[in-house]
Amino acid sequence: MWLVLGLGNPGRRYEQTRHNVGFLVVDRLASRWAMNPTRAQLGAQVDSGQIRSERVVLAKPQSFMNRSGQPAASLLGWYKAEADQAIVVHDDLDLPFGTVRVKAGGGHGGHNGLRDLHRAIGRDYLRVRVGVSRPPKGWDTADYVLGRWTGAELEELDTVVDVGADAAEALISSGVVAAMNVFNVRSQGDRPHGVET
Repeated sequence: MWLVLGLGNPGRRYEQTRHNVGFLVVDRLASRWAMNPTRAQLGAQVDSGQIRSERVVLAKPQSFMNRSGQPAASLLGWYKAEADQAIVVHDDLDLPFGTVRVKAGGGHGGHNGLRDLHRAIGRDYLRVRVGVSRPPKGWDTADYVLGRWTGAELEELDTVVDVGADAAEALISSGVVAAMNVFNVRSQGDRPHGVET
């Protein structure tokens, strides 16, 4: 059993913001695999189904980004799953816009959603990191991640979300080492938003 947890903030105000890219990836997975994560359960919107041959719960916490830990812990407990069966999809300032990487464990890097997850479930979860780039000089970081995508970013966003969903599927079907070999290895000529092999 896998729990795929997309991080974001609830409400229409935040729908098209950089901080909500985790929600977008979960919604893309739901669309691909005939799920609809709108049922309220333990502080999240959820649905369950199958991705390839694996049972998967898709979840979008509704407790705001910096309180993502409690819904995650509650869902893991309800489904009798361990932290290493959780895949957390989140925005990442340390990656260029559109770059997607997978990771097992690691620090929170100042990300408030990850900080709360560390407190609630530890560090053993898997991650799909979706790059949003650093804010321009002089911008407040919070204003930047809670800001809306630029027109240029929107032109690429659909592809970026697809790659994020591909990465989550690879973790589920092939495991972290195989997924890292696809998504974390650079070669010359790669486009930053594409699958890097």
